Order: sequence, then C-alpha cells, then structure tokens
Amino acid sequence: MEQKNAVPSWVNPALVNWRLDSFGSDAGQRVHVEFYVDENTFKERLKLFFIKNQRSSLRIRIFNFCLKLLTCVLYIIRVMTDNPAQLRHTCVNCNSTTQTNEINWELIFWVDRKVPVWAIQVIVASISFMEAMLLTYLSYKGNIWEQIFQVSFLLEMLNTLPFIITIFWPPLRNLFIPVFLNCWLAKCALESMINDLHRAIQRTHSAMFNQVLILICTLLCLVFTGTCGIQHLERAGKKSLSLFNALYFCIVTFSTVGFGDVTPQIWPSQLLVVVMICVALVVLPLQFEELIYLWMERQKSGGNYSRHRAQTERHVVLCVSTLKIDLLMDFLNEFYAHPHTQDYYVVILCPCEVDVQVRRILQIPLWSQRVIYLQGSALKNQDLLRAKMDDAEACFILSSRNEADRMAADHQTILRAWAVKDFAPNCPLYVQILKPENKFHVKFADHVVCEEEFKYAMLALNCLCPATSTLITLLVHTSRGQEGQQSPEQWQRMYGRCSGNEVYHIRLGDSMFFREYNSKSFTYAAFHAHKKYGVCMIGVKREDNKSILLNPGPRHIMSASDTCYYINITKEENSAFIFRQEEDQGKGRGHCDILNSPSGLPVHSIIASMGTVAMDFQNTSPTESGIKLAPPLENEQGSRRPSIAPVLEIADSASLLPCDLLSDQSEDEAGHSDEDVTANEFVKGYPPNSPYIGSSPTLCHLLPQKAPFCCLRLDQVSTSFHKGCEHVTFEDAKAYGFKNKLIIVSAETAGNGLYNFIVPLRAYYRPRRELNPIVLLLDNLPDDHFLEAISCFPMVYYMGGTIDNLDSLLQCGVLYADNLVVVDKESTMSAEEDYMADAKTIVNVQTMFRLFPSLSIITELTHPSNMRFMQFRAKDCYSLALSKLEKKERDKGSNLAFMFRLPFAAGRVFSISMLDTLLYQCFVKDYMIPIARLLLGLDTTPGSGYLCAMHVCEADLWIRTYGRLFQKFCSSSSEIPIGIYRTESHAPPEFQGSVSIEGLNDTREKGEESKILTRSSSSSDQSDHPLLRKKSMYWTRRLSRRSVKRSDSSLSSIQQRLGVLRRSEREELTELVRNRMQHLGLHTAGYKDVTNLTASDVMNRVNLGYLQDELNDQQNSISYVLINPAPDTLLQLNDVVFLIRPDPLAHVPEAPPVQNRRCRSTTDTPELN
Repeated sequence: MEQKNAVPSWVNPALVNWRLDSFGSDAGQRVHVEFYVDENTFKERLKLFFIKNQRSSLRIRIFNFCLKLLTCVLYIIRVMTDNPAQLRHTCVNCNSTTQTNEINWELIFWVDRKVPVWAIQVIVASISFMEAMLLTYLSYKGNIWEQIFQVSFLLEMLNTLPFIITIFWPPLRNLFIPVFLNCWLAKCALESMINDLHRAIQRTHSAMFNQVLILICTLLCLVFTGTCGIQHLERAGKKSLSLFNALYFCIVTFSTVGFGDVTPQIWPSQLLVVVMICVALVVLPLQFEELIYLWMERQKSGGNYSRHRAQTERHVVLCVSTLKIDLLMDFLNEFYAHPHTQDYYVVILCPCEVDVQVRRILQIPLWSQRVIYLQGSALKNQDLLRAKMDDAEACFILSSRNEADRMAADHQTILRAWAVKDFAPNCPLYVQILKPENKFHVKFADHVVCEEEFKYAMLALNCLCPATSTLITLLVHTSRGQEGQQSPEQWQRMYGRCSGNEVYHIRLGDSMFFREYNSKSFTYAAFHAHKKYGVCMIGVKREDNKSILLNPGPRHIMSASDTCYYINITKEENSAFIFRQEEDQGKGRGHCDILNSPSGLPVHSIIASMGTVAMDFQNTSPTESGIKLAPPLENEQGSRRPSIAPVLEIADSASLLPCDLLSDQSEDEAGHSDEDVTANEFVKGYPPNSPYIGSSPTLCHLLPQKAPFCCLRLDQVSTSFHKGCEHVTFEDAKAYGFKNKLIIVSAETAGNGLYNFIVPLRAYYRPRRELNPIVLLLDNLPDDHFLEAISCFPMVYYMGGTIDNLDSLLQCGVLYADNLVVVDKESTMSAEEDYMADAKTIVNVQTMFRLFPSLSIITELTHPSNMRFMQFRAKDCYSLALSKLEKKERDKGSNLAFMFRLPFAAGRVFSISMLDTLLYQCFVKDYMIPIARLLLGLDTTPGSGYLCAMHVCEADLWIRTYGRLFQKFCSSSSEIPIGIYRTESHAPPEFQGSVSIEGLNDTREKGEESKILTRSSSSSDQSDHPLLRKKSMYWTRRLSRRSVKRSDSSLSSIQQRLGVLRRSEREELTELVRNRMQHLGLHTAGYKDVTNLTASDVMNRVNLGYLQDELNDQQNSISYVLINPAPDTLLQLNDVVFLIRPDPLAHVPEAPPVQNRRCRSTTDTPELN
C-alpha cells in the first residue's frame, strides 16, 4: 500500500500527530489523524500571533507604543510649523465671515497642516486603524457594542478615521484633529507592554514599580493634554500662547501654585482648564491611594533585598515561622557579638506580618541599618529570590517550639530546609529540629541542633554533675566577663567574671600557648599551659581526622598540625604576651621581689587570671624544679602526703591507667554486698533497639536479657484497667528496696527524646554500684515501641501520673529520690498570653518545694524570663536586689542578664531556648555543636573523654588553690578540670535580726546575738529595712523581759499556746503528706519530718545546690558555677569540680599489665594524693 508522508509534529508546535494502526481485517491499512491543540483557523492563528504568544505580542505592543509616540511628535511638529495667516487661502468657505468680536472659531476648527506632515500622519493613522480593527475582531466575544464603546476604541477612531477621510476629500486636509489624545493610548500600550515583558523574560518587577510607572504616565498625559488643548484654543483669542507657555501654565496650575502671569483669555480654554482640573481631582487621588496602599503592603512584606548589595556585601538569612522579640534579640545579640560578623546583613524571611514589638526593635538605628525584614515563605522561589538566598553566606532555619503540635512544626522546618537546598545548593544550612526522629531528614545540613536530644541529655547530667545546664549555657553564650563587676558582693563578681570564658580553637603550630608542646603528650601540654598561661585545653583534633577528642589523655602526642580547643576569657589572638628574663641580682629588682608581691601570690598567676594579658616569667617557681609543689605537713598518723607528681612529656606504659572495661571496677573492691551481686548481673554492650534513626551508639550497662514489658511498670497493682505483673508484685518504690536514690522524670509523653536521658545515666563509664534507679512519671502511658527501646536498660521503670497529684508522687518514690526532673509539657507550650505557658509548671514545682523541701528539683521552662518565679518569695528583699541587678545588666547590653537569678546559677532551672545561641555561634565556631554533644554524652568518639564531677571533701583542702588542683588531676589521673560548682552560705539582711520562737529559753542570748549581728551588718542593709529591724529589736527586748520575769511553768504554757495558735505551715504540710501515705497504704516509718533535719542533713542537701530557705529561714545558700577560675582561687569545702575524664577504652593495654592497678570509679571522691 502507498503510505502518505506525515508532517513531523515539531514543525508546528500547535499540531500533534497520532498514527493509529488498525488490526484484524484492516491490518494492512494506516490512517493518518491530525489533532490540533488550538483551532486550525485563520482567526486562531492570528490570535496566537497578536495576543497569546508572549514574544510576538510583546513586539506588537512595542510597535503600537512607538506609533502613538510618533503621532504625538507629529502633532508638536504641526503646531510649530503652523501659520494661521495661511488659513484664508486653504480653508473651505474662507471668504465668509466666521469671526466674532471675541473668538475666531475658524482658528479652532482649521489649522495649517503642511503636506509632508499630512502624508506621514495619514500613513500612521491607516496603520493604527487597521491594527485597531484587527484587535477588535480578534477580541470579539459575542457583544459588538461592548467592543465599540470602549474608550480606547473611540479614541482610536477619533484620531485615525478623519485622516483616512481626507484621502478622498482633500478640502478636509486642514481640519483640526486632536491627535495629542494619542498619549492616553500610548499609556495603555506601555502598561500592556510591561505585562508582556514580564511574561516573556520570566521576571517580575514589584507592584510598587508598576504603580509608580502608571502614576507618572498619568501625570504626563494630563499635562500634555492640557498643554496642547489650551495652546490650540488660545489661538482663537486675541493673544495666542506658545507650547512652552501653555506647558508652564499647566505645571503652575496642577502644582496649585498659580502665579497668575499666564492665564487663558477665552471661555473655551477656561472651560478646558476646569475639565482638566476635575479629571485630575478624580484620577490622581485614585492613583495615589493605590500607590500608598502598595507602599504600606511593601512595608509589611519588606520589599526585596538589593541584588547589588547582595553581590557587594555579605548577608545571612533567618527563616522562621513566627518571629518573637526574645528569639530576635537572642539571635542578633549573639550573631553580632563577634567582630567577624559586624559587616554582615541579616535578612529575616517570615510568613507572618511583622509584630509591633519587632517592628519597634527594627527601627532602632543599631539594627535598622543591618536587619531587613521580608514577609514571605521559604517554600516560594520568588521569596527566596527576594532574599537573595543564592548569594547568602548562611541560612538559619528555626523551628517554632511554642506550637502545640511539635511534629507538625518539624515537618514545616524540613520542608523549608529542602526548599532552600533546592534553590541554593551551595548555601550553608543551620537547622534547628525539635524531635530526634526527624533529624535524619535534614542530615544534608551543615549544622543541626536537635532540641530534645540536648534537653534530655543536659537534664540527665544535671542529676550527676550539678548545674551542668548552667555550665553549658554559659559556654555557648558570648560574653566579655563584665557582668556583675560593679556588684558589692564577691560571688557575683567572680561568677560574672568566669562567665566570660568560652571555647576557642587555634592551630598548635601557630599558637603561643601550645606550640612549645609539639611532640609532647596532651596531658603534659594541658598541665603546663594552665600553669603558665591560665588557659584550660580541653580537646584536640588531628588534621587528617574530622573527629574532635576531648581530653584524649597522655597517649595522644601533639603535632604542629593539630587543632587545639581551649577555654579562656578571650582567644589567643586578642592576648598580649610580655616576656621577661630573670635579671642579675646586682641589676634592678631580684627574682624574690617579684614573688613577694602584696598579694603574696605569684605574679604570673595573677596576670594569667586576667585573660587578655599573659606574662611568662622564667623560673618563677620557688622550688628548683618548677614542677613539684612543697609537700604539706604530716597528718595525724605521722605519714607524709606526697606532693604533685610531674607529668611526663611522653607517657610510658607504667604511667597509664589500664583497666578492663568488660569487668566493672567495683568488682575489685574487697567485700561484696548484695548490691554488688545484683550489679554483677549487668553486662556492657550497645543497646539493641534505638528508638529513632540517627542516634549515636553508646556503650552502656545492659541487662543480660530484656525485661518483660509488664516488669517495667513501677506500680504492680492489678486494677480494672491494668493487669498486674506476674514476675513482680511490688506496689510502690519502697518495696523494691533500691540501694541508691531514685531519679524521677516527670514528662507528658514518652517521646523518643527520653532515650537520651537514660543513655548518659547508663553509660559504660558509670560504676555499676552507683547506678540510680530511673522512674518515668508519665501523663500518658508509653507505647510498645518505646518500651522495647528501654527494656534492655537496668532499673528503668515507668508509671502513670502527674506531678500535681500527690498520690502519684508518693507512689513513684519521691521520698526516696535525690532528683526530680520536671520536663516542660508540650500541651502547655502555647498559650494565648505570652509567657503564660509555664504557669502550671511553676505553680506545681512551687507546691513540691513546700511539700518536699529536701528534694532536689530540676525544672525546664519554656521562657527564660519566668525563672524569676522559681522558689518565689514575695518578701525576699535579696531576690528583689538580684532583679535590679538583672535590669542593670540588661541595660548595659549583656547577653546573660538572667545569669544572676539564683535558680539558674544553681542549675535548678533550665530553658532550652538558652541553647539557641549554640546554633548561632556555630556560624563563627563550627566546632561548638560537636564539643557540646561530647560533653553531654550524645556522641561517643573512641579516645574522647567524658564529663564528670568530683566533690571536694575536708581531706582534700590541703591542695589549697584551683591551680594546684588542676596540676594534681593532670599528674595523677590525666583528668582536666574545667570549672567549679560552689555553694556558699548566705544570710539575707532581713533574717539577720530575727528571733526564733523555738529558742524562747535562750531569748537573752538570742537578743544579744541579734544585736551583734545587727551591728556587724552594713549601713546600707540597715537603711534598706529600718522598719523591719525596729520591729525585730522591739520583739527581742519584749521577749527578753518576759523570759526574765516568767517562771519555767509559765514559759512552757506559753510555748504550748504559741504552738497551737501559730502552727507553722511546714507542720501542716508534713501531716498532709503523712496522712496521704497512710491512706495509700505506704510505710511512714521512713518518712522524716523535714523540720527535724539535723545540721549534717541540711549540709548534705546544700551540697546538692538546693536553697534551704524552706528548712531554716535563718540559713540560706547560694550556688553558682565558676568556669576556668583563676589559678589562685582558693578551694572551699563542698566544692564540686567539673572534670573531663579520659576515655577508659584508651587505657586498655595491648597486653595484661603485671600489676593489677584498679581504675577509679566515676563519681567516687578521688583522693588528692
């Protein structure tokens, strides 16, 4: 069969060819069928060329715009060549008299048009007429009158049809035709041309630009129409106006100046002026209203970030769902705290309208020149283009933690991260995620901070190392260490000064601090760097390895290419080094004069503590070796304590601490208790079931076999809703007989983040004997997936209940717990009123403080500003003074104004928003997230150390100073101290003159003691509370007189009466707790009245950092953290030293050691030998 050739489909884009083969009997025939996307008609093809096609339509618009401008130019040429005297020889009926005494109507209807000008105008009019008719035909949609009575069509006919008529009727060639009205058609053509231009080049100018262009064109058209009309009408008067004079008149009139030197003389021109003014009063306000509206909308959306600025200046983009004032100020203060970022611009991309408070902040000159707010979404490429994301140095994507559905907030963050990565693949991403199970979706980001991972790990370490949250928060905040320096109290000055310590890095070969320790061990370098310069080296990173190692121990040999990480008040580049050699004793001052300074301390120790200036004195140690300190005196047994041993430059096998990690250190202890037998049942290994993808594997203490799910429930009581366990029948925590104190965690749900709370408490380096039982007090019972993940850990239980239910607290063993961790509930994070999200948590915690004053409670809050309500006392003048200090520090621009709040300083309250600065700081310090994860135990790198704590007891005070303590740890156990958690007794002024009712028998002595205390107090304290002291002294004298006059029998009766009438609130709460325990069937024998605690019990609780204001109103304590204090800082009893202990895995020898040397346990108090 002959086959017909088909035209390829690429010849005509509107044509699609399909070939259908028939089967069956017609298998040999082929039918060619053509399908058209558009109608294959002449009209549709013309419409495609003139209207639908973007590029061809744009060419038509430009051509039409040029034609209209040409007609206006031809009109001006005709006016300039016009000669009214020639009209009598060319006009129709010129011999007839058509003039009046005032107006020459002939000059209005007839003009002098030269033939060349007429010819060109006829050609242009013919083209415009045909184009107008063609476009009208193509745009016809069934209503011809709608097309005819359009203003643009009428103007087109008015300016083109008369010229076409003059071709066939020559006497009308001089007829006046208002061609200047084509300026309005040119304006419409320009608007259409701009729209087609946007479609053709796929780029969109702002609506503001289009509106400004329309307004300018409208003004030009009004002025041009008025100029040409007045000039033409004034030809009929006695004195004609030129085009320039008419333009001058229009400008003066429309600008409302009105000089009056040029005015229209005849009524037609005056009528035209009235009409033009009315048109201007109608048209211009509408245009201005639209322009103002767009300007206001642009102010809300922020406009665009300049492309020129993006290419010449550096900027970062902050993407958030909602922008609150606290988040904005935290970001700006931390981001601009570094000199490196002072020249950066910050572009905020937020889908919400800018808040009033945020707008007020952005109008401050400090931020208005550097912060640009754009309202838009990161999911829209147009908004990313407005923010110039492809030119940005970094993009910060933050989650909205105040959302009720945190999973949905994470999903939005993930989509934003994907959108930014798709639009700008080379832009570094800094992503904040809430749930750990969503972290693997943003693994491609350069830096990721998972909120729940950090939160639970930090809360867990707070139970082992007190105030770990405060330590980490201070490290990740940028501070100059100037907070509290004007305070009259010593602890505030020390605390504020040490808060300026941060983590810095430097290459060893380029460092003045560490380069002399090349080819030396890490411990040797840390020992001598702290002794010489006062800097604390905490970690190192090899050039060929991306992993950071915290305190790798003496096995690590330093090299010039290593990157050293150290804690100091400032970085080395900002330090000045002054080297002085020892001079001859005959010249100048001798060496002894340097040491015998007024403070009695070595000068290099004093200078090193200043941070910004480090001075090196050769041979400044009073001993010959310069390494060993003078040994202390003999003790009571007559033996002599050894001094600080030297640190070897390169450690040998004998100086290391070998230990077998597969066997617990506690197994080597002499004598085994029942607890040891139970502890030996545990094994070490990696948890078999991770609750989410991306969790770091950690070697932990595990059960040999997984516990049944029923055994994980603490309260094994059969009810109608819960069937009791067949293996365990205990009803409460007391029945289990735990040897160690409990750690109770109160949370709303058993999220995957709780896994990161358990892992640090069950890490392999924690001694088995010291593992604390963990009880999860959950509002909602966990699912099987979570139980499967925790069933392998020993002594981990759960129970349903809430902290606002006293029965739940008693059943979960709150009386036998050392720490109660209160996790912020997701359901209360969003509130109608800002900062009210923590209301329920604060009140519940305050209730527990009163019910169980000896319990250490660690609380997480949503808003850091609510810390002032923790342990709230309405009449506490000292807290009021701290509030004033906080306001002063905030006015000075401090980023850590909240640091002086007692609950935060003691590590008893924490807000995850404080760690937002960790993500911001990574822009300058990209190592901060890995270091924080290593400190918190979220990551375990082979050879890297871990954070632990050591309590200083009375037997350890011989070491005297922190500098000697640092040296002792380095030389004996290769541990690196990084700070001190200190608790001091503090007596507020309002309690110094009070009188105890219980001491009524010794009122005379109490009165005298009160007087002495009152005299010893400062004058400022007395002036602050004159009325309180006056009343206190009055009652002291009154009780003293009564105690002298009354007998012992009357005195006892008074005590009984006062005991009945003035029964303390504490006794009522104690009886309430005891009654509830009896009602629940719990044993009350182990419950002690908190009013009868001994002094030793009080001090034991003080050591944990808890303020004992509820136990004894006359005894208070203040706890705070000192990061890398000065080497000459004196140690105090009950100090807790933060240590980075080397990884025990790194100390496992290749061959078994000859001597059985036992490793110290994690939390045992090491003897400073």
